[in-house]
Amino acid sequence: MAEPTLKRVQCLGPAGLHKMAYWQWEHTGGLANPPTLVCVHGLSRQGLDFAALAQAMSDRYRVIAPDVAGRGRSDWLANPAGYQIPAYMADMVTLLARLDAIEVDWVGTSMGGLIGMGLASLPGSPIRRLVLNDVGPAIRCEAIQRIGTYLGQPIRFDSIEQGTEYLWTISKSFGPHTAEEWAALSAPMFRPDGDGKFLLHYDPSMALPFKAVTAEIAAAGEAAMWKAYDAITCPTLLLRGAESDLLTVDTAAAMTQRGPRARLHELPGVGHAPTLVHADQITVVREFLGGA
Repeated sequence: MAEPTLKRVQCLGPAGLHKMAYWQWEHTGGLANPPTLVCVHGLSRQGLDFAALAQAMSDRYRVIAPDVAGRGRSDWLANPAGYQIPAYMADMVTLLARLDAIEVDWVGTSMGGLIGMGLASLPGSPIRRLVLNDVGPAIRCEAIQRIGTYLGQPIRFDSIEQGTEYLWTISKSFGPHTAEEWAALSAPMFRPDGDGKFLLHYDPSMALPFKAVTAEIAAAGEAAMWKAYDAITCPTLLLRGAESDLLTVDTAAAMTQRGPRARLHELPGVGHAPTLVHADQITVVREFLGGA
């Protein structure tokens, strides 16, 4: 299996410059100019979440998986107020310019789906086909509250194995995984603290704007996201964990009837969010992206 290459691109935000890291899997057929697939992770995750999907798709694509600002190998922002969807969209536009990618397919899990939704709604969008992984314009308050209980907690672990066990306690909604699968998903989620222990890979300050969301802000955000969704015209696949506490049945159904009229595929035995590690999940994505 080909290993990804870690690269960085310099981006500009309100507080100045920052570098965004991204992982690149080359097209296995060696095409000089292969199509590009961009895969963007959820709120507290990082780009290597997509390693299994990228390996499966690299016979068709150059696959790109960024570490969104404040996560993984990317810089932390000087001002936590910058941890917002519009700022992430701007970073992605810079990334696509670096890649010289005029047209891309997009797989976005949770937050990564919201970023993709925003980009796909713009006139002249570069997104050809869009996969939204367990996310829509309306997000249940219960899920926000659940995520808020652990996001940004300053926890130190004696070993990566201990940290991996902790991640499982807050991630069981991802669905069943073997010990090997979970270890592979978890290993990139930690960084050494310089004192023999390990921290989670992301900037704890990114929890500040998340926890500052009020009911009024959430309602305004939902209205804006529905407006964006209704402006999307590219073919769209909506994946929903059948037990998701973030994407409701009603919201998913509405997404099949308005905007791009997404094709809905529910995954049994999974909540928020499918990891796209298992063959059945990868097949659904692969068949949609390979469609005419």
